[in-house]
Amino acid sequence: MSFQEKKTIMALIGTFLIFGLYCLYVYKNAPFGVLDQEEPFRFWGMFVLVLIPVTIATKIVLHILFSILNKITTNEDEPSFADELDKLIDLKSTRNSHYVFVIGFVLGIGSLAADASPSAMFMIFVGAGFCSEVAGYLSQLYYYRKGV
Repeated sequence: MSFQEKKTIMALIGTFLIFGLYCLYVYKNAPFGVLDQEEPFRFWGMFVLVLIPVTIATKIVLHILFSILNKITTNEDEPSFADELDKLIDLKSTRNSHYVFVIGFVLGIGSLAADASPSAMFMIFVGAGFCSEVAGYLSQLYYYRKGV
């Protein structure tokens, strides 16, 4: 298994863990019925504004830990350059990720048009962000395994 494949699998597992644990934390600590209140915008604003730095910081720590563990176990360094194949795979996986997010965005706006609550729209937006990240990593893994 190549370094890029191992790195992608680690990032995918990290994404599931970060998002799952954060959602569980918010669910446990949110006041009961917060989604039915008059002002769901404050709750969802805080949810997203805290999720972003938590995700960034945790992914940085996971990347550092992965690099250290990979160096210890395989005694190989992280590649210092990206060749044309790596760049093409990155572009195609980013495209797939954006497609998934745009579909989720349209569904979120459509939920407002269908007279759903604003909380439903925010749940769709957050879910689309998560699914788009997962789709990007799965695309990378697929392209590294099967080729472009």
